Amino acid sequence: MEKKIFMARVADQSERYEDMVQFLKEIVKDSSEDISSDVRNLLSVGFKNLISSQRSAWKTVQAIEQNKKYAEYSSDCAAYKEKISKELETNCKKVITIVNEHCLPKAGDDEAKVFYLKMIGDYYRYTAETASGDKLAEVTENASKYYQKATEAAASLKPYNSNKLGLALNYSVFYYELKNDSAKACTIAEEALNGARDEIDNMDNEEARDALSIIELLKENLDLWKEEEGGEDNAVEDL
Repeated sequence: MEKKIFMARVADQSERYEDMVQFLKEIVKDSSEDISSDVRNLLSVGFKNLISSQRSAWKTVQAIEQNKKYAEYSSDCAAYKEKISKELETNCKKVITIVNEHCLPKAGDDEAKVFYLKMIGDYYRYTAETASGDKLAEVTENASKYYQKATEAAASLKPYNSNKLGLALNYSVFYYELKNDSAKACTIAEEALNGARDEIDNMDNEEARDALSIIELLKENLDLWKEEEGGEDNAVEDL
């Protein structure tokens, strides 16, 4: 187990993220109990980097496609976007399968459950970013379902728990970006912020360090959404 964890770190430093995810899959599959928080953090890094190039590539091609100067190439750009979208969907499915089959069933406490349920919701949301039609409706519904399950599991966690705050951040972004419901997004973000502020004096140094960075992102998004008047798209932050 330790050798595979070491090799996952080596793959991370080498920016070989497909290899990193494969090492992590073997780790969680072979483990008889839930993995440590350090390995969970490795999962976050490996999975996010596995899809980051596809997410950014799709957005770049979309921007070029929408530029009137390149109108004659719009059909080529659309086909290229579809290719990238399928690659993204394949990798997101890989992540969701690993977490659903090998991580979530072994979750030892509510914090671990929140971590895994949120992660599944996130990767359905990432799939939805480039999906359309029936596929968009399907993955949006699945993202909503897992974010809601995570929210229910998070009820027992402290308001300033970093996993609980991270869930609120990403769930609010889901409502803003996929549901086009800025009012609900603001409600989720405000409730999380108010809960954390009420308990801020009870945080120790480590909890404060983890929580405050997420609180700042929540505040930034909330300010953007409340200022939004003319229907312009704002770049929001998530984890």
